[in-house]
Amino acid sequence: MRSPHPPPPERSAELRRRFAEEARCERPDLSTLCLLVGAEADGTLDEAGMDAAEIELDRLAGLLPYRPGTPPAWAQALRDVLGERCGFHGTPGDYRRLESSLLHEVLRRRRGLPILLSVVWMEVARRAGAPVYGVALPGHFVVGFGEAEQQVLADPFDGGRVLTGADAELLVVGATGAPLDASMLRPADPLDVVLRILNNVRAWAAARPERSDVAMWAVDLSLLLPSHPARLRYERAQLLVQRGEFLEGAAELEAYAEVVAAVDEAAASRIRGQAHAARAMLN
Repeated sequence: MRSPHPPPPERSAELRRRFAEEARCERPDLSTLCLLVGAEADGTLDEAGMDAAEIELDRLAGLLPYRPGTPPAWAQALRDVLGERCGFHGTPGDYRRLESSLLHEVLRRRRGLPILLSVVWMEVARRAGAPVYGVALPGHFVVGFGEAEQQVLADPFDGGRVLTGADAELLVVGATGAPLDASMLRPADPLDVVLRILNNVRAWAAARPERSDVAMWAVDLSLLLPSHPARLRYERAQLLVQRGEFLEGAAELEAYAEVVAAVDEAAASRIRGQAHAARAMLN
């Protein structure tokens, strides 16, 4: 399948308005935000397609047994239905596909990155009444069930395999070289999940300079979140210059330099130099 391409400007503007509105709700809906990301990535995803994805999540939730009970029972039920019966899982090759970060494509292909497969697990389990949440381990996203004292972790990328404490420790040590800390097991905020998904999209685009369009919309959506790294504005300015929009890129570099100057004048001076160089490209 060809890599998805963004929608026309009018459609994109409407999707971004809805994304910003949803992100500022008192309780942002994770599946809605993920589908809006998908629609911004894939111009073929229309309203009917977004509705179909929500309906599929409802259908999958209907396959679960009625309230299995304990966190281990919920984890096993999700593994039985999503991992074994429906075949949701991931492979190393999925890291090379933009579709692996798009919820509607993950529902269609039943393959994706750990965080998107975890979104499927969370949204299906939530609809069925499970005590579920995401757990953003360093380098690998998983799902958790139950309160801290009886927490059960499952790895949707591995078909929902239930993790022992040693399994989780190995994942963290493998990613960071440091031991597992209890703070790493806290429930992830839905907006942090969305930002991490967009970070994955930006990483995919960074390895493909010809897809700066993807990098741009991923940065723009990240900037619409109520909380985001300030350095994203610098990244956006650099993308504008890379795409030949020299004046706009220079203006954003200068604006970012003013922010940086309050804490690091030397860095601000370097950024102003980059803005000057961008303007010189017009000559």
